Amino acid sequence: MSTSVPDPERRARLLASGAVALRAHDDILRPLGALFATAGYELFLVGGSVRDALLGRLNTDLDFTTNALPEHTQALLAGWADHQWDTGIEFGTVSAVRNGRQIEITTFRSDAYDRVSRNPVVRYGSTLAEDLVRRDFTVNAMAVRVDGDGPGDLVDPLGGFDALLEGVLDTPTEPEVSFADDPLRMLRAARFVSQLGFTLMPRVRTAVREMAEQIDRITVERITAELDKLILGEHAVDGVEALCDTGIAQRIIPEVPAMKLEIDEHHQHKDVYWHSLTVLQQAIDLEEGDPDPILRWAALLHDIGKPDTKRNEPGGGVSFHHHEVVGAKMVRRRLRALKYPKKATDDIAQLVFLHLRFHGYGKGQWTDSAVRRYVTDAGDLLPRLHKLVRADCTTRNKRRAAALQATYDDLEARIDRLAAQEDLARVRPDLDGNAIMELLDIPAGPEVGRAWRFLKELRLDRGPLDRDEAERELVTWWNSRRSAEQAE
Repeated sequence: MSTSVPDPERRARLLASGAVALRAHDDILRPLGALFATAGYELFLVGGSVRDALLGRLNTDLDFTTNALPEHTQALLAGWADHQWDTGIEFGTVSAVRNGRQIEITTFRSDAYDRVSRNPVVRYGSTLAEDLVRRDFTVNAMAVRVDGDGPGDLVDPLGGFDALLEGVLDTPTEPEVSFADDPLRMLRAARFVSQLGFTLMPRVRTAVREMAEQIDRITVERITAELDKLILGEHAVDGVEALCDTGIAQRIIPEVPAMKLEIDEHHQHKDVYWHSLTVLQQAIDLEEGDPDPILRWAALLHDIGKPDTKRNEPGGGVSFHHHEVVGAKMVRRRLRALKYPKKATDDIAQLVFLHLRFHGYGKGQWTDSAVRRYVTDAGDLLPRLHKLVRADCTTRNKRRAAALQATYDDLEARIDRLAAQEDLARVRPDLDGNAIMELLDIPAGPEVGRAWRFLKELRLDRGPLDRDEAERELVTWWNSRRSAEQAE
């Protein structure tokens, strides 16, 4: 790979990194390049594949563009690819798998847009330049020629390499034109801020602010897919900031910018919006392994109930009573509107609902019963709840911060001790449904469920009971209920 742009030392380092990344795919690039060259066609690695190669983060998905028509590409891949399919054929894309890597080869395009939907009228182009200029950002508008010798020169007519080195996002054409063609690109801009750590060029930021309402043309499914990628980015906090700063968040997830509560000189409180971004970053810092979307969404949204519950108190204080309850409901409403999966929605809402409970722990005053209920209510979310509660400590008072972390250390230690004694992961009644029906001589039905719930509450309050004690308690409860019913 080579280029003629200035500042050779920095560029040389990046080009060397890209060359190393591409060499790892020689077993794909060389034979594929030879296949197209022998048939008289041009082939280029393009877009995100080139960008990520230069950044040293190329994965196993490779994107190409060519002057071969889709049917010619299909014919060339027949017998070479392990498998191919034509899901994107209407857009000129042929997909295939070879040696465990997925490739997409798209015919040069020179599209037109109706400015109503984001769906282009697909037009095949005759040159690489036509294809590159239609792309979303200049860092995604670079290409590398591929032939029988493997990857060759970097083709960069739009300054994508300079933008990559500077860490900025700019559009190949005027941003107003690009975003009018496809408004999803405005959301993708925030997503790339999150994934790459780049900043928006001033003209791009201005255009998004002025055109934010155009995002309403985009389907919920597309918006949600981009939000998922954004929240998982290495720089997710910057991505959220970009969403809010440009006005896109106000159109798609307005509860986040709504946390920017006005602060007056008489009623002081911590800035909820910036606090939430800090909690998000601290939750990310506590992750172990892959990014955790459930934890990240819960961290960002844990205080969205505060604007609706804010009360100015006498003496200059501010309260947000039951904001966790209101917030959990708001989370469900927003994530359902975004068509998030039910399990993910339930998990995020439950974390928001539970995030304040620890603050009743005081200096360890909780009974064992309260600890059991904390664990039971969290269920398999408990490891995430631990991280969320710790991330929610954003006080600048080092002594207070250390005290809070030490108190939570104590709670976790108590959980571990009880878990070792009682198998807290499966807090269930000491008698099952069959035993309940036999002991009380009742058929299957609602009464069995009520008895089961009584035993579970008893188990939470007192810990494991032996069978004789559980039976005595159940019979006493049952007789008391029957006596009360007869007295009525």
